[in-house]
Amino acid sequence: MTEKIVYLVDDEDAIRRSAGFMLRTSGHKVETFESGDAFLKAASGLPAGCVLLDIRMPGTDGMEVQAQLNAQGVSMPVVIMTGHGDINLAVRAMKAGAVDFIEKPFEKAVLMSALEQAWQRLEQSDRRLLRAEEAATRLKVLTPRERDVLDGLVEGLPNKTIAYDLGISPRTVEIHRANVMAKLEVKSLSEALRIAFAAADAAAG
Repeated sequence: MTEKIVYLVDDEDAIRRSAGFMLRTSGHKVETFESGDAFLKAASGLPAGCVLLDIRMPGTDGMEVQAQLNAQGVSMPVVIMTGHGDINLAVRAMKAGAVDFIEKPFEKAVLMSALEQAWQRLEQSDRRLLRAEEAATRLKVLTPRERDVLDGLVEGLPNKTIAYDLGISPRTVEIHRANVMAKLEVKSLSEALRIAFAAADAAAG
């Protein structure tokens, strides 16, 4: 891919300006949209690119935009932007196919890392099955209880709820969660979730 186009969809002018500046100075071409509705009107006719999508917007929100893109067969990779405390929504978005989520306010390195995942998906979509099988293999290193904790995280549940459901303390959940991240060799929850979702694809396939 010669030109990396990012479609930035956010109702906040300040985010469109700051994120747009970050992206342009990193060599990306940026098109901004101030609402989900405006983006959806244009989406089917746009060149392939990545979508940087705010999850909470007036009118059509990010979840609905994502659903409509899927319904239209627009397969551009989506990175979700969330406010603090929207982890449950972010997990739902990833289940629906989003590549990653980043919490606002975000640093440039976090944004670039998430977009790198998106470019990889765009350029390597044919390797998805291979990644799914690899993910299923990676999960085999986890103990049954670590899998239980990961399954809870996949459901978007907070540590306290996972602890209650499993009959263990929240502190024990934190320890299992740390072990999951260490064994899977990941640095963020979104990376662990990606492996779990990919493994689920392998099981479904």
